[in-house]
Amino acid sequence: MKKGIIFDMDGTIWDSSENVAKSWDIMVKKHGYEDKTITQDDIKGVMGKTMDVIADLLFPFTTPGDERNKLRKACEDYENEYLAQNGGTLYPDVIETLNELRHMGYHLYIVSNCQAGYIEAFLEFFGIDLKDNDPLIEDIECYGNNFLSKGENIKLMATRNNLDSAVYVGDIQSDYDSTCEAGIPFIHASYGFGTINAEVPAIKDFAELTEVITDVI
Repeated sequence: MKKGIIFDMDGTIWDSSENVAKSWDIMVKKHGYEDKTITQDDIKGVMGKTMDVIADLLFPFTTPGDERNKLRKACEDYENEYLAQNGGTLYPDVIETLNELRHMGYHLYIVSNCQAGYIEAFLEFFGIDLKDNDPLIEDIECYGNNFLSKGENIKLMATRNNLDSAVYVGDIQSDYDSTCEAGIPFIHASYGFGTINAEVPAIKDFAELTEVITDVI
């Protein structure tokens, strides 16, 4: 049987909020909004939402439509560039644990609500190559690529990679809701950004996944 673990990004694998905030603040000011500031708390407060929703929440000082979309796109593009060079804060033991999960026979994937290029920036910074003969991360998908909901993209990932069983690892309620939509089990990264209103398996740190996963799939 082919077993897959599909990961969320923010609050699960890493916390990029500090550098995302820095990159967005630079672009907001560059586009003429010198009196506006984007903080790390602002970014943490919208993690997990799609980029159009994030722009509506963080850019109320812009006119909906072209003005807001232009600023959002500029922030997205610069964020990807900035993170590819500066990265984010990886949670402890992530790379080691991913390698151990691979050795245990699990296939690893990432699905996020982020913009196109964001996951690639993470992979680039940490030197993970999807094109390796035996890649650590085998496939990725996000809202910015196809504008599908996270639940739909989780189902797409499982189908595209011919998984016999799969589990999603995420940290916020909408992650859990998406797995319910996708019809697969969920593991809560309780060290992340949110809580879950359901009784689900949970990990207190990333390394604990190697113990919890065998009871789920």
